Amino acid sequence: MSATRQWVLAGVLALVGLLAAAVLFDVLGTVFFAITVAYVLVPLHERLVERGVPPWWASAVATTLAFVSVVLLFASFGFLVYRRRSELVGFLLDLPESVSVEILGTIYTADASIVTELAREYLGVVALSLARLAPVLALKGTLFALLIFALLIRRGQARRALLAPVPHEYRDLAAAFHERTRQTLFAIYVLQAATAAATFLVGLPVFYVLDYQFYATLALVAGFLQFLPIVGPSFLVGLLAFHRLTANEVAAAVLVLVLGGVVIGWLPDAVIRTRLARETAHLPGSLYFVGFTGGLLSVGPIGFIAGPLVVALLVEASELLAAEVNGRG
Repeated sequence: MSATRQWVLAGVLALVGLLAAAVLFDVLGTVFFAITVAYVLVPLHERLVERGVPPWWASAVATTLAFVSVVLLFASFGFLVYRRRSELVGFLLDLPESVSVEILGTIYTADASIVTELAREYLGVVALSLARLAPVLALKGTLFALLIFALLIRRGQARRALLAPVPHEYRDLAAAFHERTRQTLFAIYVLQAATAAATFLVGLPVFYVLDYQFYATLALVAGFLQFLPIVGPSFLVGLLAFHRLTANEVAAAVLVLVLGGVVIGWLPDAVIRTRLARETAHLPGSLYFVGFTGGLLSVGPIGFIAGPLVVALLVEASELLAAEVNGRG
């Protein structure tokens, strides 16, 4: 095959890929998420096959584990909110229309009706949106499970299809990128779970010291919120501080905001996430944080995976180039 023909076919492939991305834009996040999860589940699938489990059943077990884990994560959070619905409704109804604060003998009154009304309307809109999106979420969940199952049971064919266009002299580079991708994705999911667990553990004593009756529930909510990018547990801390402020407890509100914001909102991310990034992904904590933050702000929730992955691949490319140049030198 001539070089010109190869370039033409490469261009056709690129154009068809762009067309597919445009047509399938609404499910690209689901597809990307399924691919990353399948990457992480490959060692489990291989271990099951090595122990005598047929490949089909090994794929089914790994897929079921991933699907159930995702469903339990969001279902348990929904159940927790439903169980405390009375307290949540009472909290919203008790929000005052104005907040008065006395500073150095002077009373300052702020109109809080706009904030409280927005909070009530926002929660109502979120509830209606979730109800309307239920069929779409069910469809995407089915697509998620089917993709993981197909990628696991046909990973050999998928690997050969991806390597086929790569010239033989460059396949060692493709293998290096593959290994870096696997390590990074494993680290991302481990980091997310570890950060959520750490948030729950530090939230227990903090909410207890701050004299909240349902401190275990609040700690669980803070841990769950770690799986909601950008929002995170800081949203819960801010809401609790605002509640104390509406009760004219300025010192308590400041204490909640400072102690909760530092220990619950900042500490797990700053300590757990950056340290484990160095240990598991072989990626400096600062670079991981750049990828995590940049990915969230650029492409939305899926960015907490895509951002660090892109940064890790950039680091791998720079290391491969440095080794190539130094080796030739």
